[in-house]
Amino acid sequence: MTEDRVKLEPSWKERIGDYLGRPDMQALATFIRSEKQAGKVVYPPGPEIFAAFDHTPFDAVRVVILGQDPYHGPDQAHGLCFSVRPGVPPPPSLQNIFKEIQRDLGIARPDHGCLTPWADRGVLLLNAVLTVQQGLAASHQGKGWEGFTDAAIDALNREREGLVFMLWGSYAQRKGQLIDSRRHCILKSVHPSPLSAHRGFLGCGHFSAANHYLESRGVAPIDWSLPPRAALG
Repeated sequence: MTEDRVKLEPSWKERIGDYLGRPDMQALATFIRSEKQAGKVVYPPGPEIFAAFDHTPFDAVRVVILGQDPYHGPDQAHGLCFSVRPGVPPPPSLQNIFKEIQRDLGIARPDHGCLTPWADRGVLLLNAVLTVQQGLAASHQGKGWEGFTDAAIDALNREREGLVFMLWGSYAQRKGQLIDSRRHCILKSVHPSPLSAHRGFLGCGHFSAANHYLESRGVAPIDWSLPPRAALG
C-alpha cells in the first residue's frame, strides 16, 4: 500500500499519507490482495475504502463517530461507519441511532440508511478497521488498519480544537484514549446495538449535546436530518 497509489483525499494525505508507506501497511495490502486472490470477497469495494476521508476533509470535520469495522453483508458497506447504501434496510444499530435522534431532536426517521449527507456536513464516519471479509465480522482486525486510523484521530486531536467525538461502546472508547478531553468534547455511551442500546444509548442525548457544544464555540451545529431516499439519486 503506497502513498502514491492510494487515492486519499489531499488534506488527509498531507497528514497521514506517509503512514501508508509503513511496513505494517505494506503487510496489510499484501494480506488483502491474497484474500481476494483466494476468492474471498472483501468489503467495501476498493474505491470506497477511504470514503470517510473523501467525504469529510480534515478541516471540515466537526463531529467524529467511531465505528468498529464495516458491515459484512452484501451491498451494505460503502466506507462510512454505521451507514448502508440507499435501498439497503438499515441494520439494527442504525435503527437505534435514528430512534435516538427522533427522541432527542424530534427528527423523523428517514426511509433509508445512507449517512453520506452527514459526512458531507462535517461528520467523520470512521471505522477503526476499514475492510472486512464477507460474512465474517472482525475478520480484518489486527491486520494493520488500527494504527492508520489511530494516526487520523491523533492528527485531529493535535491540529484541531473543539471537535465532538462520539464514542459508543468499549471498543470506540478504548480508541478514544488518544483524544485530549481538554481540547475536545467526548461523548460516551454503550453501543447502539440491540444487545446494549437499552442500557444507555437510547436516551443519551448525544446529538443535541454535540450541537450545543458546537454552538457554544460559535460553530454551526450539525443538521442530523436526512433527505428522502428519492433525493439521493
